[in-house]
Amino acid sequence: MGKVFEDYFSELQADMVSICMEYVEDRADKVYVYGSCEEGIIASSFFYDINSKIVERHKLNDAILNGENDTNFSYDVSVERQKAVMKIINENIREMIKLCKKYDRDMPTEMKLIYDVKNGDFKANYKYELVYTNHDTKTARKVANEWFEEIKNNNL
Repeated sequence: MGKVFEDYFSELQADMVSICMEYVEDRADKVYVYGSCEEGIIASSFFYDINSKIVERHKLNDAILNGENDTNFSYDVSVERQKAVMKIINENIREMIKLCKKYDRDMPTEMKLIYDVKNGDFKANYKYELVYTNHDTKTARKVANEWFEEIKNNNL
């Protein structure tokens, strides 16, 4: 049996998670990926749970435990690496748009992907209605930041 829509869509989501794992050098407990496609605007963000600490992609080194520091390990959180990951995630979103058109499916306006590295669980939450383009002050970045704060506050 050949691949179906869901197979292709899942592969693109897996690629998003994979590039985020590569960025963190496979040293995360959970990966959170935000993707948005709304009114022609494509946006994305990602953050992590490392050592039970929810951290933004540019603050990974804040989650290093004292014992890990003995190895002089530190994450490369350079702007270039962050941009490279965002570029790949955004390309995956563009591919999802093409895929949805090809299979006559609705493209989610928002995707919140959570990958639990320890037990291999993957969760995806989708919205199909407008989230921020119909709002006076909301932006994709604000929505992504709100999700980060929600996850962070729930893990205190």
